[in-house]
Amino acid sequence: MYSRVFLLLIIMLFTACGTDKKGNSKLAEEGKELVDSNDCKTCHHTSNKIMGPTYSDIGKKYQATNENVAMLAERIIKGGSGNWGEIPMNAHTDLSQESAKKMAQYVLSLSNVD
Repeated sequence: MYSRVFLLLIIMLFTACGTDKKGNSKLAEEGKELVDSNDCKTCHHTSNKIMGPTYSDIGKKYQATNENVAMLAERIIKGGSGNWGEIPMNAHTDLSQESAKKMAQYVLSLSNVD
């Protein structure tokens, strides 16, 4: 009896952990689609510096926390300058907060890309 309960608990633990990773992966995938469909590639690239910082550099500078995702989403929407040099980032006021957060989640998921 105890071995069945233990086995059930182990299965539930692995299932719960897998769901979270899949959820984060899905957000990053949706974020990639949003990044690809907007003008981000004009100034940013995964690993090659164009005008703005690379996505991997942004991921290295900021940990993937809820606070950083929200902060980067705000910067995506409002634009800004001074964090990575003198060239300002254009505002993307047509993006929703949810879309900008997905985009930020995607960018932060690239911290190990070289």
